Amino acid sequence: MDSPALPVASCAVILSSGGIDSTTCLALAVKRFGAENVTALGVSYGQKHVRELESAQAVAKHYQVAQHMLDLSNALAASTNALMARSSHPIEHESYGQQIQGREEGPVSTYVPFRNGLMLSAAAAFALSIYPDRRVLLYLGAHADDAAGSAYPDCSAEFVGTMGRAIELGTYGLVSLEAPFVHVNKAAVVKCGLDMQVPYHLTWSCYEGSSKPCGTCGTCIDRIAAFRANGIDDPLEYA
Repeated sequence: MDSPALPVASCAVILSSGGIDSTTCLALAVKRFGAENVTALGVSYGQKHVRELESAQAVAKHYQVAQHMLDLSNALAASTNALMARSSHPIEHESYGQQIQGREEGPVSTYVPFRNGLMLSAAAAFALSIYPDRRVLLYLGAHADDAAGSAYPDCSAEFVGTMGRAIELGTYGLVSLEAPFVHVNKAAVVKCGLDMQVPYHLTWSCYEGSSKPCGTCGTCIDRIAAFRANGIDDPLEYA
């Protein structure tokens, strides 16, 4: 006997960091499903500052979507990578390209061990819990620039595809992973968001937690370049 056909996805959960990529995913989901059918999910994993989570809250308020927070810090309590609050390692103020020069591949200092795998697993369980009778799309804002040189291997298309299959298998096919930017660069993400008038002035990408983004860490450099590739300046004021 054939298995019954799965319902068409009618709602979405977005892993929302408050940055450009996840905020653009949130805009796509709201456009597709309506704000009443979208939930933003922030994650505390023990990071050095809460500035990104504050931006995630501002973005959720702007789009008038439900927002929840998960605390996964215990799972990474032993990590000493540069993004963690307990780490003594400084943030490197150079591009990702400069950071991976002189080696074939491998993580950068801001790689958080299996962070996307951890967050996706928790988010899939969360999505199935709040939408037990509906088919859900779980959005991840990974893009091709982050996967280059294996700087962040849990942003690669291969990783996303494998996790997507695992999530569908483990949720009776009711939760599916959607990573709309996994094959494109950050400039393409920004272009997509500009077309939808995404409020990028509310977002935060910087690895530092000051009142203004530093402009010199790897993610700031990528962000500035992505806006310039689209012929405009980043709406944020940099230190």
